[in-house]
Amino acid sequence: MKKVNIKALAQELELSLSTVSKALRDSHEISRETKQRVQELAARLNYTPNAYASSLRGRKSKNIAVIIPEVADSFFSIAINGIEAAVKEKGYHVLIYLTHESFIREQAILKEFQSGRVDGVLISVSRETTTGEHINELIAREVPVVFFDRVLEEVAAAKIVTDDFESGYNATKHLIDNGSKRIAYLGISKSLSISNNRMEGYKKALKDHGLKSPGSDIILCTTDQDYNYKAVKKLLQQKKRPDGIVASVEKLTTTVYQVCQALALTIPQAVKVVCFSNLEIATILHPSLTTITQPAFEMGHAAAGVLLQLLEKKKGTPEKTRIVIPSALIVRGSSKQ
Repeated sequence: MKKVNIKALAQELELSLSTVSKALRDSHEISRETKQRVQELAARLNYTPNAYASSLRGRKSKNIAVIIPEVADSFFSIAINGIEAAVKEKGYHVLIYLTHESFIREQAILKEFQSGRVDGVLISVSRETTTGEHINELIAREVPVVFFDRVLEEVAAAKIVTDDFESGYNATKHLIDNGSKRIAYLGISKSLSISNNRMEGYKKALKDHGLKSPGSDIILCTTDQDYNYKAVKKLLQQKKRPDGIVASVEKLTTTVYQVCQALALTIPQAVKVVCFSNLEIATILHPSLTTITQPAFEMGHAAAGVLLQLLEKKKGTPEKTRIVIPSALIVRGSSKQ
């Protein structure tokens, strides 16, 4: 007979993994009726908890996992500094795991943590991630999870974010105020919250200023740099090409600058550019790059602080915790009139 696990119980009862886990532990948070339903089904299906995994979870590894898409992006490298600054005094070790923007890899990494390898997880999801079932499974096994930057709204976990909608709006408005009449948006995912929120801010700014947003001016980029180069080049070779660009992630900075150079389009005279970026070299690019600079250190520090509270079991409702730390528009040469 196939061994029954918590996931099977949750599916049969149409309850969350977290609810089933708490009911089996006789948690005061769960109603008597729900506990009875869970316990009756568990008895009927001969469910037995994994004693080995439970014993491992009872110990402290003093390890915190940080799951991120990549380290080449300066946002994540700075955020890691903030995380380490928050946890080092508590004696925790930070373990970095890279998904390389792969949902399958993200699933596999979280699966490894179910046996108690780490005490808690800080995660910024991959561009391919559209469901949070793999994260809910980990939470159900009493491993606290905190999102930072890239989040899944469907998962009841703490979230540390920046004001992506407002930042997208401000970046676009800045280009409009400096004379741009047709502004393109470079995104990276149809499902990723940060990309969509920034894009919605971009659309709202255009609408508020009486400008149209042709679908052809919104480009969905990928992890393939050659593809991105060709897509941006095609965009800027149009007869009525955009005279402004909002790039939603910093890796697209190089692409935009290279395409403009190849097409002999001067920045900012022919094309004005604003990019979401924490690049230190933004000031020495030619021209210097106007950026939406995210509070990367502060976001990492805040996310780690919330996770430490969960590990220390301090009072509160972490699933409702949402901290928004504003980003800043830093105006430089790439967008001035």
